[in-house]
Amino acid sequence: MIVMVSVLVAVAILFFLKPIDAHLKIKTDRNAFTHLFKTISNSTYLKTFAATTLLATGGFMMMPFGADFGVNNLKLTLKQLPTLYMITGIASMILGPLIGRLSDAWGKYRAFVVGSMLMIFIVIIYCNLGPTPLWMVVGINIVMFAGISARMISSQALISAVPEQMDRGAFMSLNSSTQQISGGIASYIAGMIVVQAPSGELLHYDTLGYVVAGSIIITIAMIWFVNQYVAAKLHKAHL
Repeated sequence: MIVMVSVLVAVAILFFLKPIDAHLKIKTDRNAFTHLFKTISNSTYLKTFAATTLLATGGFMMMPFGADFGVNNLKLTLKQLPTLYMITGIASMILGPLIGRLSDAWGKYRAFVVGSMLMIFIVIIYCNLGPTPLWMVVGINIVMFAGISARMISSQALISAVPEQMDRGAFMSLNSSTQQISGGIASYIAGMIVVQAPSGELLHYDTLGYVVAGSIIITIAMIWFVNQYVAAKLHKAHL
């Protein structure tokens, strides 16, 4: 199924997405390694990579334990999990474009802050839950994924505006790599916090929720610096 979906996505990308290659038309005498070093040594880019690192922390800390927490702590059945994920997934597909439009209307940083505050509130509630009916878990998951979408959509829009045109390819590649590496590190740290009791129940999941909430608060400040840089850059371009 993953292969089939990936093939459909690949076809859609091939026929419907336009390549972003304007930066390739800029002539430069720098080789690939020099270009990479210049990108890594740029202090503004490094701050953005740091923000990306923490952005990935929340989701990657909680997601690996989602099914176990649902079954062992929330007391959902294995048969209820597909229903939970299906409804949450459909809601995410509907909310994503709406949140993107709201992000453009409100301002990307404002949308990020609203999504972050929503995430802090819902994560703390979710990670402290005991046995919970399916309908309530579905509602909480929809709200949580709305917060995740608001954070990721708005922050990625801001981050993509950070690099200079000639640095875009190197910057986005490094940013993607940073996200994946930080996700692995976050999962490892989460595994050190959460333990499983002989009964199957996950312990210290509430602590994990507080850690995630703390990382979200820090990212609000870090994305503010990114927003200030992008705003100054756009202002300069319009002069």
